[in-house]
Amino acid sequence: MEKRYTLKTFSLELTALLVGILFLIPFYYVVSNSLKTFSEILLNTSALPTELQLANYSEAFEKMNYLKVFTNSLLITVVSNLVIVVFCSMAAYMLVRTKSKLSTVLFFTFVAAMVIPFQSVMIPLVKVSGSIGLLNSIPGLVIMYLGFGSGLAIFLYHGFMKSIPIELEEAAIIDGCSRFGVFWRIVFPLLKPITVTLVILNSLWIWNDFLLPLLVLQNPDLRTIPLATFFFFGQYTKQWDLALAGLVLSIVPLLIFFFTMQKHIIKGIMSGSIK
Repeated sequence: MEKRYTLKTFSLELTALLVGILFLIPFYYVVSNSLKTFSEILLNTSALPTELQLANYSEAFEKMNYLKVFTNSLLITVVSNLVIVVFCSMAAYMLVRTKSKLSTVLFFTFVAAMVIPFQSVMIPLVKVSGSIGLLNSIPGLVIMYLGFGSGLAIFLYHGFMKSIPIELEEAAIIDGCSRFGVFWRIVFPLLKPITVTLVILNSLWIWNDFLLPLLVLQNPDLRTIPLATFFFFGQYTKQWDLALAGLVLSIVPLLIFFFTMQKHIIKGIMSGSIK
């Protein structure tokens, strides 16, 4: 039976369209002004550019050392995701399959850590990291992301694994599979929906993170895209054409990633909710 297209449906669609346009207005200002000359920006920020100034992007690309900072961000994001997925999936598996009070205490400790604000631990973190040589180091930053990301990862994996029948593992053990083999050959492939969801959430967090890299990576050669954008924008605030072009360059990789993985986000969330 076909649903009738009512006035209420039209009103909801119109409202959603207007809200969408409202959210797109800041993007319009950033993109349109990044394609203007500086004098044209001063004359009228709302107008479309009379002539596309693509040279703004090439100049911003060069001055930001974009390839270097992009590589740093990509390396940190990929390695951090890999470390979080490997260690937290194994930890959650042991917490689920080991029935003891210690497992319960450890699980709730990880969950409780999620509510601790980063600002309350950042000063002790920097002091301890400096004393053990983790500052100005990409591996040190990855270790910190593992610590801060493990609470959510273990929580999600823990809930998902409880739905996996233990009979599958028992059958594999009877066939001669080791405990390590059971996890990687039987359990881990079944975790794909929640793993994809977790990787997407962590990628958005790590790629956009500003405060932790600012505290840890003080060497200009180790800067990530958010750090490079911050310092570039501060340096070229009086040259809005270059500053806005640099801002667009920092946004584009994340937009491409989000639109590419959008179907996986919906699929993972739906699968997780059914489980």
